[in-house]
Amino acid sequence: MTYIDGFVAPARDREAYREMAAKAAPVFLEHGALQVVESWGHDVPRGKTTDFYMAVKAEDGETPVFSWIVWPDKATRDSGWEKVMADERMKPPAEMPFDGKRMFWGGFETIVDTGEAK
Repeated sequence: MTYIDGFVAPARDREAYREMAAKAAPVFLEHGALQVVESWGHDVPRGKTTDFYMAVKAEDGETPVFSWIVWPDKATRDSGWEKVMADERMKPPAEMPFDGKRMFWGGFETIVDTGEAK
């Protein structure tokens, strides 16, 4: 079954974030990822106990971004990440379009998969 890397971060500038993500996605695909999805918060309710905004300590003007990378398996993911991090195209821009200090992420084993979304 596939292996998923998931990420949530706060961002201010949608277009700058989209541009950065569009440049990074092909690098992940070249190094073994099956799919890269970057999502800008659109219908993200604020909660009383927890929510995406609280999770990233979003400040005024920031929107949560929710992203994931699908890998064929964990071994490909581990190898792929090594290659991605060594790839010159992945050098961070002078100004990052999100706050990496408030980003969280993790790797997930797939336990249910209904197939490719159409």
